[in-house]
Amino acid sequence: MQKSVIAAMSGGVDSSVAAFLLAKEGYRVMGATMKLFENQDIGVSKEHPCCSLEDIDDARSVAVKIGIPYFVFNFTDSFRAEVIDRFVKAYESGATPNPCIDCNRHMKFEKMLRRADELEVDYIATGHYARIETDSASGRHLLRKSADIEKDQTYVLCFLTQEQLKRTLFPLGGLKKEEVRSIAEQNGFINADKHDSQDICFVQNRDYAAFIEFYTGKTYPSGNFTDKNGSILGTHKGIIRYTIGQRKGLGLALPEPMYVCGKDTERNTVTLCTKDEMSAREVFASDINLIAVDKIDKPMRLKARTRYNQKEQPATAEQIGDNRLHIEFDSPQSPAAKGQAVVLYDGDIVIGGGVVE
Repeated sequence: MQKSVIAAMSGGVDSSVAAFLLAKEGYRVMGATMKLFENQDIGVSKEHPCCSLEDIDDARSVAVKIGIPYFVFNFTDSFRAEVIDRFVKAYESGATPNPCIDCNRHMKFEKMLRRADELEVDYIATGHYARIETDSASGRHLLRKSADIEKDQTYVLCFLTQEQLKRTLFPLGGLKKEEVRSIAEQNGFINADKHDSQDICFVQNRDYAAFIEFYTGKTYPSGNFTDKNGSILGTHKGIIRYTIGQRKGLGLALPEPMYVCGKDTERNTVTLCTKDEMSAREVFASDINLIAVDKIDKPMRLKARTRYNQKEQPATAEQIGDNRLHIEFDSPQSPAAKGQAVVLYDGDIVIGGGVVE
């Protein structure tokens, strides 16, 4: 019996080729783009053809060329609540959010699967670079790194559940990026040469602080930069403008490079440290999601990373409660930012992840 799949089409080359490959394999494919925000929600005039509208046009063009039905699902209310509001609240609380992970977790793989159920569709699919396999011994669905390690996106997929993995397809998991572009070019896709998006979709010009001030209607007062001993080093321009590990853009003349290593929202202070003072070996994480195992019942040797672009580092992970992890790295690391994900790997298998405390 022919299986059906909703292919999430963002308008980019990856999701377009994913939909094409599924149709070629014999799936009954429906293309769908999630409409996530209105122009006015993100501070863009109604008359301006913002990127989301251009992306919808590109996705529709490819769907027509492939010969599959295409739909736009309006998820604007859910996106505001599950992604934008979380993003703003995290910055206000001194954390550093990862909205791409929230979007995958609460939108692409939750809302889209719910829509698949409503439409009686078997699977959903995306253009992520990752692989899904089933472990014959345990029966668990495993999340594995992409064949193209440079493009691997398992870090932002660390909260996928067993049920979601069971019903998700990643057609690009075994391909290199250049192969994907070649397929798009050979089939005349309008977006074959389209640049990959590197920015947060709802933030214009990478100015997170300006977006937050627009969205909330608030201004965030200046306060003190301090060192670890509490000595005042200067004045900051509002606590939402700084993230853990930041060195540039502090606006201070200091005798040596210093980095943001702490934020205190109650005192409205930003703490700066030298590189040597930045190092930390421990990370605690909550809101955990384990994929390859049901539970980490004893200390586990593995590798971990706390940022998307960080190289994985040797560590020991231990579960210290139903929903909490303790990770100790073999060597000191730059401090993990509260609100980011820590993701655990055993070779190319994702063991699981959690939110840094």
